[in-house]
Amino acid sequence: MGRQIVVGNPPIEVGVRRSGRARRLSLRISRLDGRVTLTMPHGVAESEGRAFVASREEWLRGHLGGLGDVVVPRLGSSVPYQGNTLELRVGDVRRVVEREGTLILPDEPERVGARVQAFLRTKARDRLAEASDRYASELEVSYRRLSLRDTRSRWGSCTTAGDLMYSWRLIMAPREVLDYVVAHEVAHLVEMNHSQAFWDVVESIFPTHRACRKWLKQHGESLHRVRFEN
Repeated sequence: MGRQIVVGNPPIEVGVRRSGRARRLSLRISRLDGRVTLTMPHGVAESEGRAFVASREEWLRGHLGGLGDVVVPRLGSSVPYQGNTLELRVGDVRRVVEREGTLILPDEPERVGARVQAFLRTKARDRLAEASDRYASELEVSYRRLSLRDTRSRWGSCTTAGDLMYSWRLIMAPREVLDYVVAHEVAHLVEMNHSQAFWDVVESIFPTHRACRKWLKQHGESLHRVRFEN
């Protein structure tokens, strides 16, 4: 989906996706990050797609207005971090330095997003690995490997081979929410299902899981609305 259509002022960017299964033009707005996608059948001219998007500009603006604002890290702004925020400030440094609720960055505005994302991913791997080891030890199980992704549909997963996968964006959530997701996935190493037996395992190592599940349902979308592209 490399092509884009831009309509209106202020502009709305619409990604273009061609699909052999599509029988008509359709628009989709992701509730996670506000991205707009136009799906077009093969053979339909791009000019027709552009006209279709333009005819629905008012509808798009109405729905986009109902979503939270996209957050783009900039010097002088802040990003969520373990349930709090990190202020982004420029300093006389060559690499990112964390200091008392502040992230000190080199004076290179064009690289702020990439640097902040790299910092968060590194911290996420450390925290997720520590929590995975801790809960696996409590349950006397082991996992094969751990990977990080930027998934929109799930916060974590566990395969039958014992591989754990997590969204690195969990590092922006409160610490207990990250711990809950890890406890949930590690519990699958005991029960590869969502039966009552599975939830009993979760309860045994993370009794407050209900509150954390509720937090993710209410606030999880906000973590996906932080965009690191400059």
